[in-house]
Amino acid sequence: MLKFVKHNLEGINGVEIYPIISLVIFFTIFVSYMIYALSYSKEQVKIMSELPFNEN
Repeated sequence: MLKFVKHNLEGINGVEIYPIISLVIFFTIFVSYMIYALSYSKEQVKIMSELPFNEN
């Protein structure tokens, strides 16, 4: 199956840029999410971790 897909993609000009673009998009989203998650204060994390146990 992979040979069939690879054979069809070899005929497309400029197809080698798509994996690079995908990697850059994934890496950008991953790094920005990590920065967002690490920027939480300890107080916010504590409040969010206690939410399932609150009855309100």
